[in-house]
Amino acid sequence: MAEIKPVTVPDIGDYQDVPVIEVMIKVGDQVKAEQSLLTLETDKATMDVPAPFDGVVKEVKIKTGDKISQGSLIALIETSNAAPASATPAENKSAKAQAAPAPQAAGVAGYSSRPAQDGSETAAYPMRNEPAPPRPAVVATGKSHASPAIRRFARELGVDLTRVKGSGEKNRVTKTDVQLFVKAALAQPQGGGGLQVLAMPVVNFAKFGAIETKPLSRIQKISGANLHRNWVTIPHITQHDEADITDMEVFRKQLGQEYAAQGIKITPLAFMLKAVVEALQQFQNFNASLDASGENLVLKKYFHIGVAVDTPDGLMVPVLRDVNQKGLVQLAQELAEVSAKARDKKLPATDMQGGCFTISSLGGIGGTAFTPIINAPEVAILGVSRASMKPVYKDGAFVPRLMLPLSLSYDHRVIDGAAAARFTTYLAQVLSDVRRLAL
Repeated sequence: MAEIKPVTVPDIGDYQDVPVIEVMIKVGDQVKAEQSLLTLETDKATMDVPAPFDGVVKEVKIKTGDKISQGSLIALIETSNAAPASATPAENKSAKAQAAPAPQAAGVAGYSSRPAQDGSETAAYPMRNEPAPPRPAVVATGKSHASPAIRRFARELGVDLTRVKGSGEKNRVTKTDVQLFVKAALAQPQGGGGLQVLAMPVVNFAKFGAIETKPLSRIQKISGANLHRNWVTIPHITQHDEADITDMEVFRKQLGQEYAAQGIKITPLAFMLKAVVEALQQFQNFNASLDASGENLVLKKYFHIGVAVDTPDGLMVPVLRDVNQKGLVQLAQELAEVSAKARDKKLPATDMQGGCFTISSLGGIGGTAFTPIINAPEVAILGVSRASMKPVYKDGAFVPRLMLPLSLSYDHRVIDGAAAARFTTYLAQVLSDVRRLAL
């Protein structure tokens, strides 16, 4: 017997009011379970929403440009006694209430109202200088309209929302408005203490020669604002060291040959993940975050590690969970999977949240050292450069050894130089003798 069932947005993490950038169905279409119905775009990735069951589309409740959240009604599909693959409480509630079309909530398309640090933002590179935003960012209204998530985001940055002009529907304040307000404040000269930052000059580059204007990707725009905040609000110090990975590479290549037939590539990053967790277990202050007051340190008992992935649109940081409970082969498989998802823009928002520590590896490209930017609210990040053969004095003679450059940036409010040096020294010891990973 045929039955018309609602299809709603599944769990997409903490995101609200996510823009719909493509609707792939229309009334009368025959759809199969797991077939993509529409595409959403968050501030860091795009994601497809699949059909939970087979059926025929009877009504489409959303359109391109709508902003939807978990539980929003997508469509009504006629099915023949086929139960949804995974019905969520939000779907059940939506089915009973026969929810209306997705609400047009306030905000700027493509910007999540979730606090920035939930998503392990991104890149480990310094942000380019930007001119101050051209539009006015301050008004004396005495009253502000903003969602709870935006108010929380503003509190974390110390922004008075009554001074921020809202650009959203009915003048609601969006995350972008708060970010532009902070940029404008940083670009203005400050009296007394504080940052003395001059506005960037406006230059007509075309008068010097031919130019081409290329817009930044959405990921670059959002990550840039977060990197700027992290760089100017966190006192960064970078500790440089080297690890002898000669023996590790011999073992890695042996493993690679054993698992090549299964299509599993064992990369040095899998060893780095295990070694970093070993170091975090020994130095707990590195696996921590400052609380909102800045007066307490939250020590984490779990080990979720973010890995910066280079994509055509900018760096993304998927998070591998419970690394301490996984072996090298499993980590190698997960690294390949999340890297492919990130490059294909199919990485769910939930896979970029909850990180404790981040690794940014440039070993496949080159370089000898760099200063990665801390991924707040984390307190440290490890940069890895390309390994090279060097003469090392050992047992009374110089011998060729494969040395891996390490660059550890840390929050000096939480970690002092001696602790950072001990951390990198211990990490180098673990990498130089992979037998320690079995302890």
